[in-house]
Parts: sequence; structure tokens; C-alpha cells
Amino acid sequence: MKELSEVIGKNLKEIRKKQNLSLDETSRLTGVSKPMLGQIERGQSNPTVSTLWKIATGLKVPFSEFMKKSTADYEIVSLKKIDPVLECGEDMKIYTMFPFNNEENFEILYIKLESGAVHKSQKHRDEVKEYVFVIDGVLHMKIGSETLTVKKGEALKFKANIDHEYSNLNKEECFFQNIIVYQNTHQNQV
Repeated sequence: MKELSEVIGKNLKEIRKKQNLSLDETSRLTGVSKPMLGQIERGQSNPTVSTLWKIATGLKVPFSEFMKKSTADYEIVSLKKIDPVLECGEDMKIYTMFPFNNEENFEILYIKLESGAVHKSQKHRDEVKEYVFVIDGVLHMKIGSETLTVKKGEALKFKANIDHEYSNLNKEECFFQNIIVYQNTHQNQV
């Protein structure tokens, strides 16, 4: 986990510097305190998914921009080698399989929800769409005021500009892939 915290911190600092923002300005844009931002940048804090989404939304960058590492022309990704971002205690684990890059405008996440896990996601920008494919188990989604059930082998697509919630109400774990697409946008407009 320390390696992931360091990667997140390095990327946050790099993004902030590229946007010519102070920690105070970043705090004002994101709603995350200046001390917390400083701890994250130094790799001293492992931020929650909610905190990373606040920062991503405030800085107008994709969520996975914080987890990106240098890549080659090809890449084989193994879950065993990825430190997950934890949410809901440790009931939700998010593995960044392929982080966002400017050429493709999407990111691919592999998510594991333990039984009883509920994650409320704030709305994203208008240009953002999510594609969810359930690999195993049953995923319960709340999109706005509508509740949906997505089973193993089923997929769901939705505009992510409204509040949405992922939950596992069953006894078995739920595994799903989440592809987040940033349409007609550049990295600094997400």
C-alpha cells in the first residue's frame, strides 16, 4: 500500500503543478483540506475513493490519473501486482487495470465488493459515461432514484452526471469491471 500512496502523491503533485495551483487553491477547488492534500502528496496518507473522486472532480482529471505509472507499447496487467484503493473500510477494492491516458479518454477499473458493501459515488461531469460489466455475483445499482440489479454476465451503461451507488446485498462477493469514458474532452476538462 505504501507504493500506491507514493504513486498517488507523486501524481497529485504533478497534476497540481501542471495546473499552476497552490495547495490552498487545490483545497478550495476540491473541498479537501490543505493538510490532507499535503499528506497525500508526501505519500503519508492513503486517501479513500471518495477523497480521490473529490480531487479528480475539482481538478477536472480522470480518477485513475492518480494511479498511473509509466507504460510501454504493450502491457500485461495482473491483479496480483496492483495495490487496490480501499473504500468502505476494506469492503470495496478498486484495482486500476488501465489508467486514463489522453489518447484513449477512458480508464478500466476492476472492482471487488464484499457482502454488504455500499459505495455512494457523486455525480461526474456531463461528458462522463460508465460501462459496468459484472464478472461474478450480483451488483445492485442506484442511479438517481432508480434501482437496478445487474447479474453475472450482464452489463450496464449510464451517464455518470447523476449521483449513483454500487452495492452488494448478497452473501457472495461481487466482481465487476468499470470502464469510465470521458467523451469529447481533454485531460484537463474531465
